[in-house]
Amino acid sequence: MKDVYKPFYKAVKDGNAIVNPQDSAEKAAFNISSYLKQNALDFPYRKAVLCPTTRDSHGRMAYTHLTFSQLEKESDRFAQALVNAGLARGDRTILMVKPGIDFFILTFALFKAGAVPVVVDPGMGVKRMLGCLQESQPDAFIGIPLAHLLRLAFPKYFSSVKTCVTVGKKWFWGGVSTHDFQDLPDKAFSVANTRREDTAAILFTTGSTGPAKGVVYTHGTFDAQIQTIRQHFNFSDEETDLPTFPLFALFDPALGITAVIPDMDFTKPAKVNPDHILSAIQDHGVTSMFASPALLNAVGAFGQEHKVKLPSLKRVVSAGAPVFPANIKQFSSMLTEEALIHTPYGATEAVPIISMDSREILAETADLSEKGYGLCVGYPLQGMDVKIIRITDSAIDKWSEDLQVEPGEVGEIIVKGDLVTAHYFKDAKADKLAKIAGENRPWHRMGDLAWQDSKGRLWFCGRKCHRVITKFGPLYTIPCESLFNNHPLVFRSALVGIGKRPNQIPAICIEPIKNSRLIPKDQLKDELIKIARANELTKNIHTVLFHNNFPVDIRHNAKIFREELAVWAEGKMNRKGKP
Repeated sequence: MKDVYKPFYKAVKDGNAIVNPQDSAEKAAFNISSYLKQNALDFPYRKAVLCPTTRDSHGRMAYTHLTFSQLEKESDRFAQALVNAGLARGDRTILMVKPGIDFFILTFALFKAGAVPVVVDPGMGVKRMLGCLQESQPDAFIGIPLAHLLRLAFPKYFSSVKTCVTVGKKWFWGGVSTHDFQDLPDKAFSVANTRREDTAAILFTTGSTGPAKGVVYTHGTFDAQIQTIRQHFNFSDEETDLPTFPLFALFDPALGITAVIPDMDFTKPAKVNPDHILSAIQDHGVTSMFASPALLNAVGAFGQEHKVKLPSLKRVVSAGAPVFPANIKQFSSMLTEEALIHTPYGATEAVPIISMDSREILAETADLSEKGYGLCVGYPLQGMDVKIIRITDSAIDKWSEDLQVEPGEVGEIIVKGDLVTAHYFKDAKADKLAKIAGENRPWHRMGDLAWQDSKGRLWFCGRKCHRVITKFGPLYTIPCESLFNNHPLVFRSALVGIGKRPNQIPAICIEPIKNSRLIPKDQLKDELIKIARANELTKNIHTVLFHNNFPVDIRHNAKIFREELAVWAEGKMNRKGKP
């Protein structure tokens, strides 16, 4: 932030020199919304966010927008209205609003008021979502009318709510409506005097490999993320971004770049209409884009087939699940030679921490990934302390150097840094399993397995909880699956274990491509068994099971629910006695 050292300057000028500026910075007032305020001063008339509205008779999309100045003023107005409605600093506030103008205004208004947005992915299912919302012990509820109907239908989950705000028309329930906010005068809001260590938001994980957990983000966490993103991806002035994941869109106003919200169902990125994405890029001269691997694959396949070119796009960021080289190569066919696809690695608790780009992937690591080395995710970013430790499912109370594995050995990734969150919301059990006490700040256990090469790059081998432990030793998902994915009739594969550790039977589940009926399934099975026997990694895999539609995560539609597939595979084996 531009004025972060102003308190130090004043202290020195007044003759009160500060001995440790870093300690004072932690204690100084800081609110993440200050980025928006600064950008509104620097370029007030630049568009901050564009949102699709309706299509005309020719299918052309019309957009509405706010400039940085307008977004700053509207979020000031909303912040004052929320305080008038009873919202207090520190109030945990459920935010159930569709991606759009109101989503941006309300999020920054909550930051300014010092309230704490609680964000849960509705795609996880009503029952799990309600459980997460109840866990957050909410003080306030902001949502569209449909969300309020859900609140009234399940009142026990929202018994702690004191303040209710309807985004749009308010029906028979209490509280206030955002329609009434426009009556307030246009006046600057006095931003809450928060500090870097104060809680800014609670973001729930999807729970794709276990129970969903509330991750506590501080204002300092967000600040470190913004600084890292700006530096690593080299964002310049006057860029335009197409964020196909709503939460990542919130970084754009802080970075000072224009966000174009795409016309899509954000809960189903794999089923996106590619033409809608491509037309948004072309119509607005989009220079940067975030996409899950599933969306990248869908749009890339369409673009390659129709020979689409995207000359304005100079940066694509893909994350949320493993991004395979074939996916990168396919999408790259639409880009200029200078454009890069970045594949940052991280999790809700810590992102981004590792990254590399398409140029190095396609030139150096793609072939090795296809041979079972794992998926190279790149180098630790500046400021990130990343290590690989011995694999254990038990808690680790305190960091020590002897936890580390030997170079080239597979272990669990742990990370420490300013953008790494320190704890979950009132979940001591999760903290014990995921955190390791360290000097100054805790290490976070990513729950992912990898090994590090002589260049310092990390090669992702899959989730720790997905490893299959057989009498012959452990098998890791990503290295094994990559060998089967090389078959032209395999869309994707998933390694699962049948039975209990340490004597699991390894099985490879196969989702064939749509035209796999070109050869009999028995023939395809024989060819896959032959692949398994030809490699040291997979020689003990004798079970091949076909599944037409893998279950995947609801956030990015890309992470395979191997737990669910394992149950399916065991049931299939038990029913038939053999695959």
